[in-house]
Amino acid sequence: MFTTKTWLFIALGGFAAFYLITWLSAIRQRRDGESIAPGPIHASIGFVTNFFDTLGIGSFATTTSLFRFLKLVRDEVIPGTLNVGHTLPTIAQALIYIAIVEVEMTTLVMLIAASVLGMWLGAGVTCKLPRRSVQIGMGVALLVAATLLLMKIFNKQAEGGLDLGLSGTKLWIGVIGNFVLGALMSLGIGLYGPCLIMISLLGMSPKAAFPIMMGSCAFLMPIGSKQFISKGSYNLRAALGLALGGIPAVLIAAYIVKELDLKYVMWLVVVVVVYTAISMLRSAMVERQSAVAKQEA
Repeated sequence: MFTTKTWLFIALGGFAAFYLITWLSAIRQRRDGESIAPGPIHASIGFVTNFFDTLGIGSFATTTSLFRFLKLVRDEVIPGTLNVGHTLPTIAQALIYIAIVEVEMTTLVMLIAASVLGMWLGAGVTCKLPRRSVQIGMGVALLVAATLLLMKIFNKQAEGGLDLGLSGTKLWIGVIGNFVLGALMSLGIGLYGPCLIMISLLGMSPKAAFPIMMGSCAFLMPIGSKQFISKGSYNLRAALGLALGGIPAVLIAAYIVKELDLKYVMWLVVVVVVYTAISMLRSAMVERQSAVAKQEA
């Protein structure tokens, strides 16, 4: 007799297969002679960001900062590259944490479904946005991510309760909240930090947030990736590097390292992320001024 968790794993396997078939098909259709092999720097970024992601820091803000600092990916395709590249490592995280962390299944399934719907609607909009809109959106997203990290450093997050699930009004608040967070994921705003705070404020145990966070991302990212892949709104080499470097990093972090004092690492991430956010917003302002100047000329 299959349990709800077993069916969830089967569904996750189906989503993973859908994602791989979609991506491999798109890769085969690329022009002959076009280099798609990621370099060591792409795989290294995938390893580092997913290692710390598995330990709770998050990967979107750190990856965005590294892409911009090293000038590896154009601003307008960063959201797509994040979603496409981090999908497989996130699926690995979800399989691990759904298996080992106890959470009420109805809550888990409903919040995952809400986040998937949010991503499906959000990704269709994001991949059509002009470069400047993406820069502004990601700049704001990075400042939010830095704020969440500071809250974590100073232990200002909601302490949460002992519940392993939600019911009644709290459940529907969680569903609506995860729908919004799923939509924002399409713009490169990481779901982990906001979801953890939401779950804690609703009275659930923060530990129960891990399968919800990782399960939500594991299901929604293949859906969002399909949109970005079909429109070519991502950097293939960088995305492949994130996937290839990320999977072994997840396994090492989850099964070997497990826990690590990340206080100083988080401070470094805050500084880098704030710098990147300011740089992104400044680029958007400069491009707007340039566009206005051309219109007046």
